[in-house]
Amino acid sequence: MMFAAALAATACKDNKTADSVSTGTEQSAAAHSGDAYTIDQSASTIKWHATHKGGLNPRYGTVSGTGTLSADNGNLVSGEYTADMNTLLTDPAAVNPNEGKKSTDLDEHLKSEDFFDVASHPNVVFTITKVEDLAAGTEARLEGANKLVSGNLSIKGQTVNVTFPAKVDVAENELRLASKFIINRKDWGLNYKTEGNPADWAISQDVELDLNILAKK
Repeated sequence: MMFAAALAATACKDNKTADSVSTGTEQSAAAHSGDAYTIDQSASTIKWHATHKGGLNPRYGTVSGTGTLSADNGNLVSGEYTADMNTLLTDPAAVNPNEGKKSTDLDEHLKSEDFFDVASHPNVVFTITKVEDLAAGTEARLEGANKLVSGNLSIKGQTVNVTFPAKVDVAENELRLASKFIINRKDWGLNYKTEGNPADWAISQDVELDLNILAKK
């Protein structure tokens, strides 16, 4: 059961730093225009954070990937990021050695058919469908958030459109995007074992993602 915690999120609805997302059906990808920026994998991070309900046994780590973004007249307009789930890593500090398991054991468990089934679904893909200015007065827990980004998030063969606040800075030769938000694993049909199974019920439905992306011309 301690491994099942890896699909749960921190602090759920009471999280003070992560934003909630709004969800909808799959939308058309935004058209590329303006300048293209390639995501610098070595300088970009995607962190995940998960726990049992009630905050027990926190699990956290990283995943990496590749992608491109485009900006027109100083504004982010489109892009795509492909996370390679084979790169999923659990921070060793997230696993208590007294539990008799290592972080690599959790990595293997998450990549198995119990969760992401990486052998059949090696990638998680996010494709931008819309970028808007964050309206004045809109509540955002991310400091400095200035945009509202929408995109199709495809996980294990299921696609859901998500919208979240982000901080986007566009310069002549680089583009930075930061966001911290919570998704509900059930929106992608991510269940441990079967729907209604006590092992699945014991896992929080929320998953926190922390994005810090640097892209360069």
